[in-house]
Amino acid sequence: MTAVLNEEPTVPADPVRDPRLTNEDLAPAQRQDWGVYNFVAFWMTDIHSVAGYTTAGSLFALGLAGWQVFVALIAAVSIAYVLANLVAEPSQRTGAPYPVVCRLSFGVLGANIPAILRGINAVAWYGMQTYLAANAVALVLVKLFRGLVPYADASAHGFLGLSAVGWATFMGVWTAQALIFWHGMDFIRAFVDWAGPAVYVVMIVLCGWLLYQAGWGAVRLDLSEGDGHGGSEARTGAETLCAMVGAVGLVVSYFGGPVLNFGDFAKYGKSMKVIRTSGLFGLPVNFLFFSLLVVATASLTAPVFGELVVDPNEVVVRIPNSTAMVVGVLTILVATIGINIVANFVSPAFDFSNACPQRISWLGGGMIAAVASVFIAPWKLIENPAAIHDTLETLGAFLGALYGVLVVDYYLVRRRRIVADDLYSMAENGSYWYTRGCNLKAVAATAFGGAVAVACVLVGGPGSPLALHTLAQCSWFVGAALAGLAYWLIARSPAKAQKTPIVTNRTPQN
Repeated sequence: MTAVLNEEPTVPADPVRDPRLTNEDLAPAQRQDWGVYNFVAFWMTDIHSVAGYTTAGSLFALGLAGWQVFVALIAAVSIAYVLANLVAEPSQRTGAPYPVVCRLSFGVLGANIPAILRGINAVAWYGMQTYLAANAVALVLVKLFRGLVPYADASAHGFLGLSAVGWATFMGVWTAQALIFWHGMDFIRAFVDWAGPAVYVVMIVLCGWLLYQAGWGAVRLDLSEGDGHGGSEARTGAETLCAMVGAVGLVVSYFGGPVLNFGDFAKYGKSMKVIRTSGLFGLPVNFLFFSLLVVATASLTAPVFGELVVDPNEVVVRIPNSTAMVVGVLTILVATIGINIVANFVSPAFDFSNACPQRISWLGGGMIAAVASVFIAPWKLIENPAAIHDTLETLGAFLGALYGVLVVDYYLVRRRRIVADDLYSMAENGSYWYTRGCNLKAVAATAFGGAVAVACVLVGGPGSPLALHTLAQCSWFVGAALAGLAYWLIARSPAKAQKTPIVTNRTPQN
């Protein structure tokens, strides 16, 4: 049953998979037909959102010169590109999603730990993204239909802190996302193929309208207050360097979730060559162009509206033409639904299905995530910045640690060796069976890296010294590096990894 990497594998025609570890959705993908355009559109969808707009805009408001921001952007997105390719390979080779690939490192049962951690993080973000999109719709509805104003008051017509209009728009967006998800991965791919580029069209039109109103002379390459030169002259060299490093950390942290989730989509890729090529256009090229659009659009709001507006929801609401306003909010809606589905819906669907494959399908896991996103009352989370900081930054810090363990295990400990059938085996002589099915070394390394990353977040909050604040911005790197190093030190010579033959149940592609 052994086969050397890059040769045609010899495997049983009908591999046996334990029903406790698999279902139709967790099993290897039957079709790997996603091409370059599909993955470019995927990365567009991850970037073209309110969160992506705000992240890109925030970099140009750090007080750095325009060229310094672009250097940081190029460095950060190039790092994200490499990280995404690293995590994509085991999923593309095996056709398995993230929680199944995690069985390599954490064991066939222990993989539920990283899966549930990622799932909880996705649920929180899913709820908040849904609320942000719903709030944009509510703002436009109230502006267009003044009779709705009383029903937008949560104190007069509200429930659990959300107004009647808020509930209507929230459940409307929630239902729209659920319907798209319910139609399956092929429909999601079609939606993503359309949504990412469509957002560009409307953004370019909006930027063009603002440019027509203000003129080319109003375009600036920074969004900081002052003389329009970024204010970098007042900084010391160390302060500028810290700001640039912090900008890199912020961008990589923004991509931390999508990068970790990428295996859920890379499993459908035709080859790693396709994934690498599409990532080059979808990440560095696309994000740089998107950032240029963002900074141009935001800088033009100052002369047009009388003040700098960096929130795209506010930009849309201030458009004087009702039709353009509606088109704008629909674009925000499409963008938010797109990123929410690919980043926060598909992934927890796999995660929760992995916990009990025979009782929870991929669709069932997704609906668990969707329902849970309502019960966490995301509008309350957003109202309390401290809650967001403590909850989401803490969860997010562990994503880097999970990534570090997974990548170090696959590339450095196992040296890219996979026995794909054993990913679905409960046999105690299987390659990924540990004591009670859980690799405690991977758990310990993740806990260590994640705990240090969380500590960085807590000590580097607002008002902290510059060095600590920069460290907090780079918490994803800290968690990934420390967890990966710890795992390599304690697991680099396990007997099981040394004896694992180079076997796969599908033809590897490079």
